[in-house]
Amino acid sequence: MEGMMSFKIGSNSTTAAATTKGKKDELYHVIHKVPSGDTPYVRAKHAQLVEKDPEAAIVLFWKAINAGDRVDSALKDMAVVMKQLDRTEEAIEAIKSFRGLCSKQAQDSLDNVLIDLYKKCGKIEEQIDLLKRKLRLIYQGAAFNGRQTKTARSHGKKFQVSVKQETSRLLGNLGWAYMQKGNYMMAEVVYRKAQMIDPDSNKACNLGLSLIKQGRYEDAQLVLEDVLQSRLPGADETKSRRRAHELLMELRSIHDPPESVDLLGIDDDFVKGLEQLMNEWGPFRSKRLPIFEEISQFRDQVAC
Repeated sequence: MEGMMSFKIGSNSTTAAATTKGKKDELYHVIHKVPSGDTPYVRAKHAQLVEKDPEAAIVLFWKAINAGDRVDSALKDMAVVMKQLDRTEEAIEAIKSFRGLCSKQAQDSLDNVLIDLYKKCGKIEEQIDLLKRKLRLIYQGAAFNGRQTKTARSHGKKFQVSVKQETSRLLGNLGWAYMQKGNYMMAEVVYRKAQMIDPDSNKACNLGLSLIKQGRYEDAQLVLEDVLQSRLPGADETKSRRRAHELLMELRSIHDPPESVDLLGIDDDFVKGLEQLMNEWGPFRSKRLPIFEEISQFRDQVAC
């Protein structure tokens, strides 16, 4: 009887130790945000997040892709690490070369990584083309797999994004790309569309800047005052208010109009597609911006 009692105690002790070890392992993976196992992808994430060795992580991500181990995540994560190491061109080529191995569900997130890579290395035309392609998928009904929302992830947290929110976000990025290109008129059109869909103070500041660059100072002042008067979502944020104030100060110091403005930089077909999408969503404050009439008249004069 004593021997049996001793055996039972030992067995319980072993079970308890195993349970404790299992909980510690689980806690370890939660804290460091690394998956469990011993595959190339798991080792790559360990090198990236625990050992803080990005070069080793890239090598292991390559091995994961070649081994078919979580290819969707491996390609995306590898490109992000390459971006951190200023190996942006290499990351772009990797995504272009291997995205065919990834699932259909991964293509949207790979596009988002590509946009960031184009932005970092100054490939403005490529960035604009990809943003416009993503927007066309939305107004063709091919984005979000036909649903009105999708699940997104940021800083490890999941949240729902609507089609309208995603459209406004992409338009904001597109507007900024046009700003970098110096096409301030197209930037204005895009930012106004974004504000009609899902207004916020950050895009309002960028819209104000595009108007300043065109020499339309009164219009710019009205837009910036909306931020300072807290008439827009996010206007209470210190960063947005400070930027709006700085732009107004810049505006008041300007006396001469800009030497030249791009008057022929409107992509009519693209804007028409956006207007059709917005009409399907219901009436907005304005279905067509007054500026289009000005542009049409200018083109008629040029044609003559």
